Amino acid sequence: MKFATRAIHAGYERDATTHAVMPPIYQTSIFSYDHLGDEQPFCYSRSGNPTRAALEANVAALEGMKYGLAFGSGMAAIDSVLRAMLKPGDEIIAVADCYGGAYRLLTRLYQPSGVIVTFADLASDPGQLNALISERTRLVWLESPTNPLLNIVDLERVASICRARGVPTAIDNTFASPYLQSPRDFGIDIIVHSATKYLGGHSDVLLGVACVDDDALFQQMKLVQNSAGAVAGPQDSFLVLRGIKTLHLRMQRHEENAGRIAEWLQGQPAVEKVIYPGLASHPQHALARRQMRGFGGIVTIYLRDNSRAAAARVADRLQLFALGESLGGVESIVNHSATMSHGSMPAEVKAACGIREGMLRLSIGIEDADDLIDDLTRALAD
Repeated sequence: MKFATRAIHAGYERDATTHAVMPPIYQTSIFSYDHLGDEQPFCYSRSGNPTRAALEANVAALEGMKYGLAFGSGMAAIDSVLRAMLKPGDEIIAVADCYGGAYRLLTRLYQPSGVIVTFADLASDPGQLNALISERTRLVWLESPTNPLLNIVDLERVASICRARGVPTAIDNTFASPYLQSPRDFGIDIIVHSATKYLGGHSDVLLGVACVDDDALFQQMKLVQNSAGAVAGPQDSFLVLRGIKTLHLRMQRHEENAGRIAEWLQGQPAVEKVIYPGLASHPQHALARRQMRGFGGIVTIYLRDNSRAAAARVADRLQLFALGESLGGVESIVNHSATMSHGSMPAEVKAACGIREGMLRLSIGIEDADDLIDDLTRALAD
């Protein structure tokens, strides 16, 4: 089946009794046994729930993986991967300009517990992994495109280096979504999504998903999911399943709008630089074309006035763009990464990555592009 068909049909067979087209919401904490000692697929909703199972199977199918696990948030999904793979004394190598929440998790929880955390610019120089990987390295953590600087990592090259050294790779595929990028095709072992974003698509749910092929790793992550209990609830799972049914349509519009707005922003006097993988000016444009089926809906800009006051002035003037922490909804959202999504990063780390005070991350929605351009015109005016 092709992507659009899988998005709508994968993971759920119509209920044999009711023939419900959508998976029912199994809003129950327990499932009864007929007899003591019986084996059955569901017993307690922390361990498994039919609505959640349908979502897990659906996202796994979209990513071309055997297994999916759904969690209460994207961060819980990331944490499950790290818990399953790391112990004190182990090392994780992570892309330097990662999401601020992932940076906080690694530096404030895992590093103090004895995990060695190494950050590296894997977009501009993936070959440095040959020198960085040591006998302690247990995982290489990627984003591509990265949040918020939209750097592109050569997934095939990174996976090849890591495979030769016996080190698994994981990627946060949230920005691309499975519609625009299939990391498994390039050899990536673990794929994580904040389903809060494009998969759900309507800014009404908090949920994370992790997908794997390896049987043993799945069992270890399943143990973490069941034991720690940060599971996705049935109502939230239903909402994401509903959102996924239109993922391919929404992503087409997100990208169409983002490409047009990125081109337009390049000619605005108040904008110093536009970062978007679909622009020929992006340093990894050719790589993005090679490993992605499209360039996504996120556009990041540097204002010429590199001050927080200038960023606040633009954000405050916007009427259609909501000022918020998230992205990937049908509505457009503006984020001041330096104080919002990456507010937990130390100032010197943000500076080294290129996260500036006069920088704004635009999540381009599926509104009419003309209206969004009019809104930005007013906001960027002198």
